[in-house]
Amino acid sequence: MYINMEETPLSHHKRLAYCTTRLQYRQGRELKAVKVYTVASESRHILIFGVPKVNLHSEIKNKLQQFGKLRSFSCVTSEMAGRIELEAFTDVYAAQFERLEHARRAKRQLDAKQFFGGILHISYAPERENSQELREKLLQRRKEIIQRLQRNRSEQSH
Repeated sequence: MYINMEETPLSHHKRLAYCTTRLQYRQGRELKAVKVYTVASESRHILIFGVPKVNLHSEIKNKLQQFGKLRSFSCVTSEMAGRIELEAFTDVYAAQFERLEHARRAKRQLDAKQFFGGILHISYAPERENSQELREKLLQRRKEIIQRLQRNRSEQSH
């Protein structure tokens, strides 16, 4: 894995500033932070930052279960405290979904949304994957590409 020496190992979890220099026709209704995800940087593991520290374990877990089945879910505030700067009076949770699509949807739907008075920040956590999970993810992506290519070829032949 390539590591940029200018960045800290967990700097990819920091919230990016919103892009304000996009052309108006490309802007959309909401400002977005522009970030490109590769297959390797997406993950079934996500970190949920900004959860108010008022015992919301079951509430955030229920919210995540709306997007798909969870393999694991835990509070990792103490683990993350020494590694990345955290907001005061907030907890950090780690979740692992059964499927990558569920993690994508949860990230898209919950990132930068209000939750019990706090603003959530959802971040992929590929550093929590083991080598078998990475292998499965890459094989799944390969299958998806083959299916899309076959679908495109069949549409072109009609």
